Amino acid sequence: MNKILIIEDEKAISDLIKMELELQGYMCECAEDGEIAANYIEEKNYDLILLDIMLPKIDGYELLEYIKETKEIPTIFITAKSQTRDKIKGLNNGADDYITKPFEIEELIARVQAVLRRYNKVNDIIRIENIEINVVARIVKNQSQKVELTPKEFDLLMLLIQNRGVALYREIIFEKVWGEEIEFETRTLDLHIQRLRKKLNWKYKIKTIYKIGYMLEI
Repeated sequence: MNKILIIEDEKAISDLIKMELELQGYMCECAEDGEIAANYIEEKNYDLILLDIMLPKIDGYELLEYIKETKEIPTIFITAKSQTRDKIKGLNNGADDYITKPFEIEELIARVQAVLRRYNKVNDIIRIENIEINVVARIVKNQSQKVELTPKEFDLLMLLIQNRGVALYREIIFEKVWGEEIEFETRTLDLHIQRLRKKLNWKYKIKTIYKIGYMLEI
């Protein structure tokens, strides 16, 4: 599982980024200033860093120089500095990408995935219990036997795996998998869950949480 360090002094922004990336299956830590971030980078290993420029104590440009000199961790600038000269400076200093605030979370996730792929850091294969999942090829195997899943069944499976041990509300599942509002009395979700349980032999692993939704208990 890829580990990402979010260096951002605005807690609301860092919390939002952390929540959304964790929903995608990433492990995230946050640092609110450059000094704390430098200590984290020295003591721990990360696959990617999301870095604000205007930080207390040590600014993003200085911190990027330190990152490149010490561990060569891929880094994406996330900043309110939107002028072309700021982007050029960031990229020339070694940033792998540059995103300006405000941004759409979907764009951030896509850029994170692109940079991780560029450095061959994407976890292509997930193994959990009796199941093997090739995330890129979207192939699922149950004890080496290929399991035929529809696109929505695959997306639903990935959401459950990324949030295993967490009770997911039905409306959250609809939003993440279907991407649109659906009347909650519909049985669409229930039918997809039933098929996943049967195809994966996970009858007792995908739990129904009363008045909430579902949870993968692994």
